[in-house]
Amino acid sequence: MTQYTGSCHCGAIQIRFESPKRPEEMHVGRCACSFCRRHGARTMGDPAGSVEFRGADKDIGRYRFGLGITDYLLCTRCGTYVGAAMEDNGRSIGIVNVNALDIRDTFDPAPPLHHYDGEDESRRRARRRKFWMPATVIA
Repeated sequence: MTQYTGSCHCGAIQIRFESPKRPEEMHVGRCACSFCRRHGARTMGDPAGSVEFRGADKDIGRYRFGLGITDYLLCTRCGTYVGAAMEDNGRSIGIVNVNALDIRDTFDPAPPLHHYDGEDESRRRARRRKFWMPATVIA
């Protein structure tokens, strides 16, 4: 397992992403929703890995929209979108915005754009179970 670190722009939120994969083996995507497009997000999950977001409670903003099942994590100081987490079957799963990782330049600058319009909650959770990873938010 290799540990990759990162943070929001001002450093108030620290990120620790662990994966058995090398960066060139990781698949990054872009969601076509207006939130992700406005933030220029490139996100990734690795079910064999994990992600931890750590910061003071006052610095970790949580935003929900759409189906209202996911916390999109933003720094309340600098506004950086660092990742997302959701509760599913008694555990937390999530993704990391690779733009917030120290190795961000390793990844494809324009990965494929994915459209998830029309997904109901059941289909969204099923898709995320396949691609998202264990996530911890420590505030």
